[in-house]
This record gives sequence, C-alpha cells and structure tokens, in this order.
Amino acid sequence: MKHILLTIAAALVVACSPKGAANAAAAHTEVSYFAGGCFWCVEHDMAKIPGVVDVVSGYAGGVTPNPDYQNHEGYREAVKVVFDPAKISYRQLVDRFWPTIDPTDDGGQFCDRGNAYRTALWVTTQAQLDAAKASEAAAGTKLKQGKMLTPIYRFTTFYPAEGYHQDFAEKNPLRYSLYRQGCGRDARLKQVWGR
Repeated sequence: MKHILLTIAAALVVACSPKGAANAAAAHTEVSYFAGGCFWCVEHDMAKIPGVVDVVSGYAGGVTPNPDYQNHEGYREAVKVVFDPAKISYRQLVDRFWPTIDPTDDGGQFCDRGNAYRTALWVTTQAQLDAAKASEAAAGTKLKQGKMLTPIYRFTTFYPAEGYHQDFAEKNPLRYSLYRQGCGRDARLKQVWGR
C-alpha cells in the first residue's frame, strides 16, 4: 500500500510541475512558424496572444545544418509558435500575425534589411496552408498601402537560436524597447495598417 501511495504521489508531482504540465499540454498543441524581421519582436508579439503556449526564436528555411547568429546564411530569423487549437485556431493566429509585420516589404523589415529579415510563413499541414492563404487574402483587403508580398512555404527546417536571444524582450526590456522604437517598427505598422 505504501508503495502505491508513493507512486501516486510521484505521478502527481510530475503532473503538477511546470515541465509535467508542459508535457501534458504538448499533447494538445499545434506548431507553426513565422518570420517577421527581428525574431525578438516577433517572439514578443506572438507570446502575448491568448492560446499561445510557447514561442521560440530561431532560424528557418535554410539548408546548412546548425546555423547560429554569426552564420545563418540562407535562413530567416523566425519563431516557432506552439499553440492550443482549442483556444485559438491557426487561422486566428495568422490573422493576429499580419498586423505585427509589414507584409508589403520583401527586402526585410523596418531598419533590418536582407534575407534574414524577410517575412514568411511556414505551414506544416494542408489545413494550415489553406487557412494561411485565406487569411492572407483577407489581410490584403485591410492594407492602407502596398500589396501582400509575404511568401507561404511548406515547412522545411527550424533551429532554435542561442539562449541569449530567447525571451529577449522580457530579459532586456530597456534594450528591447530602444531597439523597437529606434528601428521604427510601430510607426511603420501604423502606416501600413492604419492603426
């Protein structure tokens, strides 16, 4: 009897721990990938959306194994978004993504230029592809200027960025705020979306 009680207690500790809760939640989640310029900003914006379970900054879409911040040629700064489809659908997630980027700029985002900062979506299923295309069409009608240039790809590769890039806005709020303002992100978003 004592052995059974100890086993039950151990199971409860695992289930109630943050890691145990994350593993339980992972059984009911989906994953999507977004690029919208600096991954610090995309991570910060996406993490605030209700239904998002986790956001990881990283590098997506390239072919060379194990990219890092000093060598990620061919990759885009991107985020892996883990979300609970019972709380937010993929379509709703994409709808929330568009106003956080300038989808009319195919040369980078805001003050960050070049391929590493170009926007993109990577889908993992046909349902995500259909939802992303429908969301893109709807978002295009809301633009105040320009046209939608953000490509939608089938998912290929994603590597997490170095630890110092993860949760950057939370760990470095002043530096993040100065970067975001100095780069003109929010001012440009008002021009593109009228908000």
